[in-house]
Amino acid sequence: MIAYTTIGVKDLDQAKAFYLALLEELGGSVFMDTGRLAALGTPQGGAMLAVCTPYDEGEPNPGNGNMVAIAPGSTELVDKLYARALELGGSDEGAPGQRMEGFYGGYFRDPDGNKVCFCHFG
Repeated sequence: MIAYTTIGVKDLDQAKAFYLALLEELGGSVFMDTGRLAALGTPQGGAMLAVCTPYDEGEPNPGNGNMVAIAPGSTELVDKLYARALELGGSDEGAPGQRMEGFYGGYFRDPDGNKVCFCHFG
């Protein structure tokens, strides 16, 4: 149902480099780049993650309560990608672990402060 999610960033090249390095294990690549917005996806298709500088040229601000959740396919990949996010300059918002029955997640903020969760259901 979701086609893509967009998050605002200060430096598009830095954000692309962060997310390309972070999502390379999942086959993530840039599918569209307009110079102000880059949409990243996987060869399997599905929802994309877009990073952009705000259209109004104002400061990007992470939304309070807004979060992007990415399901890489296993708890092992949640752990691995969460650790990779921190290596790439992300900050911890909750180490990977079982949050409730059937939900395993690890939370971080990207270098622009956007909150992201790697999660696994099951």
